[in-house]
Amino acid sequence: MKMSQRVLRIKPSATLAVDAKAKELKRQGKNVISFGSGEPDFTSPAGAMKYAEEAIKRGETHYTPNPGILELREEICAYYGSRFGLTYEPSQVVVASGAKPSIYEALAAIVDPGDEVVLMAPTWVSYIEQVGLVDGKTVIVDTVNNGFMPKIEDIEKALTAKTVALLLNSPSNPSGMMFNEEMIRQVGKLAIEHDLWVIWDEIYEQLVYDGVQHYNPVQLMPELKDRTIIINGVSKAYAMTGWRIGYSIAPKEVAAKISNFQSHLTSNPAAVSQWAALGAMRESGEDVIRMRRSFEQRRDLICSLLADMPHIEFPRPEGAFYVFVDIRKCLGKQYAGKVLIDDLAFCDQLLDSELVAVVPGSAFLTPGYIRLSYACSEETIKEGMKRLKRFLEQIK
Repeated sequence: MKMSQRVLRIKPSATLAVDAKAKELKRQGKNVISFGSGEPDFTSPAGAMKYAEEAIKRGETHYTPNPGILELREEICAYYGSRFGLTYEPSQVVVASGAKPSIYEALAAIVDPGDEVVLMAPTWVSYIEQVGLVDGKTVIVDTVNNGFMPKIEDIEKALTAKTVALLLNSPSNPSGMMFNEEMIRQVGKLAIEHDLWVIWDEIYEQLVYDGVQHYNPVQLMPELKDRTIIINGVSKAYAMTGWRIGYSIAPKEVAAKISNFQSHLTSNPAAVSQWAALGAMRESGEDVIRMRRSFEQRRDLICSLLADMPHIEFPRPEGAFYVFVDIRKCLGKQYAGKVLIDDLAFCDQLLDSELVAVVPGSAFLTPGYIRLSYACSEETIKEGMKRLKRFLEQIK
């Protein structure tokens, strides 16, 4: 039977594929340690649970307004007011079934077939596929040789008459690096000069370390407000991945179109999940601080252990919960008589021999690297790093 070229072009998510293989090995009784999935291991905060339970008792189990319950959209506006000093109205907020649908809906609202969207490599796996799903084209700016921070001249060179948007992520998945104030201002000026949209994905904005400041582009340059679509959600900072609540904030006209698009795609997000997100945002600030501190301690631990290993290099992440490790010195060498021809072979061999799951950098358009998530316990990190070190020491 016929299938569309659109669906045939889609590549499976490498992060989910690694996680699935690791879970299958665990099902077989093997002691697998996974650094693959970007999912906090904490239980969702009490505020989320309380609001969800109360919503169920009230019978809040039906359709809600398509862009989300008003109370949650008001809370999101209040959060952006207190966090960044920005003024938005509930009509500019569309709550979705996760930040991933929010990104897709934003792209659908501004990208026509053949339009170009500029991404920075390494880049999150789903950005690439989602641009393709709206029949757009990705244009990649490589940042590997500049500490995973783009050069403004490289971004400008990537622009053409077909460019409609810059899709930016800070803190970054997979590198954990962040756009500083100067870079954001440079990118903002470029967007204005070339009449571009900025899709700003800041899903990890509360998970930053060492006192580093996270900036929002509209906070720094109010003139960007009419051309910026903000993406955020409760999945990462509030440990609520399974509740599936993300949101976009956009100019009113675009937000209305996004809401209309969503009405035909998913309708509103789950009602109980929306109330849980409201409870988290209202009452769980201290929980976020506690989890952020734990992530920072885990980052310090995993970086200290990685620093004592042969063949590898890595930048110290400033935010999120990932380390992006350069394994290029391992490639072409042998492990147990098998040549590690690329990062995919490295990951397969590591999982087969040491039962450690990591994600290949090729999935993020950066071959020769691996991504490790430290959204797991310190005990898991210690054991996993012991196995990784043993594996690296046997590469000849």
